Amino acid sequence: MTSLEKSIAYYNTADDVENLNAIFRKVYQYMALGLILTALTAYFTAASPAMIRLFYSSPAPLAIVAIVEVVLVLALRVMLEKISTSTALIMFAIYSVLNGVLCSSILLVYTQESVFTAFLSTATMFGAMSLYGLYTKRDLSSMGSFLRMGLFGLLAALVINLFLASSAMDFYISIFGVIIFAGLTAYDTAMIKELAMNSDSSNETLTGRLAIVGALELYLDFINMFIYLVRIMGKFRDR
Repeated sequence: MTSLEKSIAYYNTADDVENLNAIFRKVYQYMALGLILTALTAYFTAASPAMIRLFYSSPAPLAIVAIVEVVLVLALRVMLEKISTSTALIMFAIYSVLNGVLCSSILLVYTQESVFTAFLSTATMFGAMSLYGLYTKRDLSSMGSFLRMGLFGLLAALVINLFLASSAMDFYISIFGVIIFAGLTAYDTAMIKELAMNSDSSNETLTGRLAIVGALELYLDFINMFIYLVRIMGKFRDR
């Protein structure tokens, strides 16, 4: 448990429902902002010959973007309690833009129709799983360790398949990836709910940080689920 989690665990307000709704409105608003920035960046990168030449002329530019992404999201997690909410939100926005550059490859490889279909499928699955995590009375905390082990297994399978280059294995990895991130959507939503219901709604800095953490977690769940669904449902562009 982080110090942020510990600090809000001691609060218990009588307006739990109102507090919960207020925090989740921010969570979904920030998440939507991130997705919009990612989608717009991906579209304009894929539509611009100059941007394509810049990022796809060699592997180095995209590798640099990926490294900066990792550093940025780690810095956001580590520094969250030391920076202002507005700074954290800016860092999240920058991360979303950089992720859009990486996701532009999807628009270059797959048809727009299949990408749109995968997006709608992702939105439907994400909405259903997030609502489940929000309203279920079951304790989903036990899912955490299982899903984390599944995530490590997924990463290991991806690395192994880099050497095997098996299309069949890639298909099953993608199905497993969808299942893992669908489960994480429900789990993360439930964890955000638990933290929100024990937070001090009068502390705007605290609730703002919680909203950004929640938005980042759900954003990552959505993006990863979308990527794996595209790999399953996507139709390649004509060469």
